[in-house]
This record gives sequence, structure tokens and C-alpha cells, in this order.
Amino acid sequence: MDPISILLLVTIFLFLAYIFNKNNNMYQNFPPGPKPLPFIGNIHMINSSKPHTSLLEISKKYGPIFSFQFGQNKVVVLCGYEMVKDALINYGEELSARPDMAIVQKTSKGYGVLFSHGENWKVMRKFTLTTLRDFGMGRKTIENKISEECEKLMQTFKSYGGKPFENQSIMNTAVANIIVSILLDRRFEYDDPTILQLLRLVNENITIMESLMVKLYNSYPALIGWLPGSHRRLSENFREMRDFIMATFTKQGEELDVNNQRSFIDAFLAKQKEEKSESKLYYHDNNLSMLVLDLFSAGMETTSTTLRWGLLLMMKYPDIQKKVQNEIENVIGFAQPQTEHRKQMPYTDAVIHEIQRFGDIVPGNLPHATIRDINFMGYFLPKGTCVLPLLHSVLRDESCFEKPEEFYPEHFLDSEGNFKKNEAFIPFSLGKRSCAGENLAKMELFLFFTTLLQNFTFQAPPGAKLDLTPAIGFTNAPLPYEICAIPRR
Repeated sequence: MDPISILLLVTIFLFLAYIFNKNNNMYQNFPPGPKPLPFIGNIHMINSSKPHTSLLEISKKYGPIFSFQFGQNKVVVLCGYEMVKDALINYGEELSARPDMAIVQKTSKGYGVLFSHGENWKVMRKFTLTTLRDFGMGRKTIENKISEECEKLMQTFKSYGGKPFENQSIMNTAVANIIVSILLDRRFEYDDPTILQLLRLVNENITIMESLMVKLYNSYPALIGWLPGSHRRLSENFREMRDFIMATFTKQGEELDVNNQRSFIDAFLAKQKEEKSESKLYYHDNNLSMLVLDLFSAGMETTSTTLRWGLLLMMKYPDIQKKVQNEIENVIGFAQPQTEHRKQMPYTDAVIHEIQRFGDIVPGNLPHATIRDINFMGYFLPKGTCVLPLLHSVLRDESCFEKPEEFYPEHFLDSEGNFKKNEAFIPFSLGKRSCAGENLAKMELFLFFTTLLQNFTFQAPPGAKLDLTPAIGFTNAPLPYEICAIPRR
């Protein structure tokens, strides 16, 4: 072998040895976990359709905190209510970052609010919470808009005359119209091709996010990036959605009156016009497009999915559906449901909570990351460590819920039938990264659910089998199903 080849081999060997020793030193006293395979890590141990159940199963061997490897990326997984609560409440600041994932850099590029971190995230989250409140989140103004949308949805359901129909796109659009009314100050008809295309892209992205190609791309972007696959489709979808949003707020920018702000986008554009250094640093078009996209996707998908679980479960358990309807009749009658009715309706409230718990909409949670080196539960987690507080493990925690695998509204009722809070009910997560739209989602769920059950009895089409198996994707959505909405008056 010639001297140059020998020198090259020695250089490669020393480089690999350096990386190996560096990693070993970095991950000393790291949480235990299964031994990873070369290249793929522990991906072979994961059920692709239910990754959260695989992680929960692994925790039975390694405990409530363990490490796992997706390709080359190490992840610390937290299981059970006590472990997750401790991390997100007592270490909320230390775990407030998001991991640097290649797919995020390819799509959102660290802008917006869901996958941003550092000062950009703090500024965008503060603006989001303040502006959502300004435009009615948790107030009567947004309640009126939800009630109006409930009426539109009810009329659409009535138009089927009790015959079977598939409700996904209808429910998606109805719920999307609430966040769209805040973002754009408008609504879409349920058959509008623009909103249907946006919803299709969102739903497709949710499925793609759990694909093997995306996981491999996050570990080996330089290699996998050249290959065809779902990771490329994800980027194309984001580009198409951003183009629509850019066109929308460009038009609104031309009509902007800073003294008469009509929408979330108007408020952001008004911030752009302020002569402040913060305006140039954070209130730019990249943040605006991703912020709107984040709020549209998160504000629509999770609430719509929860409602679709609700209708499916009411068909599956008609006795529970009847109890809800009886309570609606006793408290509301045929008046328009209002959020103030909720405190008088413990059974309905318990059923809605149980739909969220059983539906387990975001089972894996969004990943967190350490902002600096920390010691947690006796383990050393270096800066940038990806931490996954597994919400599935909390909502299915048998120490907190009597029948965790069953749909059981009594989880939220005491012996006298009064509503009972359960601290382990955290479908919106906890801490600094908890869902910014939690209050809006709670209002939507109550008003949509009670209005629908007030006006319809839901039944499965003759001969249909009701499958409670979730579809594959980042969120736990029910498989497509048809409903028969039988008018009650």
C-alpha cells in the first residue's frame, strides 16, 4: 500500500476514534437504554404505526427515564405522570428548546412558534398569546363565532337526511374556520377548493412526519437528502402552503390600517411597521408565514380529530351518548349551548375529557431539548439533548386512571356524579411549551360537541364495524368512517 493511502487510513481511523471518544465522554452517566445498531440505531425496535406504544413497552425494562437512538440521534424518553410533570414543571426553562432536526431546518427553518427556540420563540410566543387574546380567545366574541360555525355545521349535517356520509373534511373545515377567522378575518365554505387543498396538505404532512424516511433524513440529511421519498414531499407541501399564506398576507398588507386591525395577520404587519429593532429582528415575513402555518395546522387538526373521535365513540357507546343528550336537555334544552353551561354539566364535561384522554391525540408530544448541560434524575444530559416527554404514557398511566385502556367517563366523575379533576389529564402538555391555544380548543370542543349531540343522534351505517384503531401518523386520528346523523327535532 502506498504512503498516501496509509496516511489517509490512519487519518480516518484517528478521526473516528476522536468522534467515538468524544461521544463516550459526552454521554457518560446518560440514561440507560437498548443497544443501538449501526446506522439505524434502535429504529428496528419501533412499531411504525404506533411508535409511542413501543417506547412505553421499552420503559418497562429500562424504567421511566431511558435513552433511545433514532439513527444517529440520541433521545431521552420520559414516561409516566410523575416523571413528565417533574421535567416540564421543575425543569421547564432548561427543557424549553427544540432539538435541531434536519427536517425542521428544511421546512420551518426554525421560524414560527412550534419548532423555534431561543429568543425568537420567546418573542413569537408572547406575541401569539397576546394577539390571540386581543382577537377574542377565551372571550364572548370568539364564542359567538364558534356558535355561528356550529349552526353552519349543523345545517350541513342535516342536508344528508340521516344517510351515511364521511365527516373528516367537513369537521376539518368547520374547526379550521375558527382559527382562520382570527388569522385572516374570514371563513371558507365547506366545499371551497382552497381550504380543502390546505387541509389535504396538513393531513398528508401529519402522516409523513412519522415516516421512516423522515427519521433517517434527520440522522443523515446529506445522504438521504439525495434520495426520493416522503421527506421531499414534506418540503414541497410546506412550500405550497407558505406560498398561499404569503399571497394572503401580501394582499392584507396592501389594505392594512394600523388603527383598525381586523386579524392576527394585521397585528403582525402593524408590528413590522414599528420603528424598533425588535421589529426587524423578529417581525419579518419568514416568521409570519410559519407562525400562521403553525397556528392553522395545530389549531385545526387536533381539535377536529378530537371531535371525530367523539362522534365515533358516541356511536360505539350509544348509552353514553344518551346520557349526554339527557343532560343537554335538562340543562340547555334547545337553546344555543354556551360555555357557561359547562359547569352545570358534569357528565358531558367528563365525556369530553375522556374523549381527549382516550383519543390520545398527540401521543408522542413535540420533542424538547436542553438549553444547557443539566443533571436530571441523577443523569447528565448535555446541552442540546433531545427529550421526549411521552404524553401517551401519562394519559394511559394506570396509577392515575382506573381503566386506562378503556373509554370510561367515570375517570372524571366522583361517587356522587360531580366532575372530578385529574392532574394526569395533560393532553395540551405542561410548562413553557404547552399548547398556546388550549383555552380556544376547550371552548370549541364543548360548543361543537354539545351542539351536535343536542341536534342529532349519531349511528353507524347498517352493517358497519366501528374500529377504534388509530390511523398512522404524528397524531392519533381515527380511521376514516361514515356516520348517520339522525335529526332529533
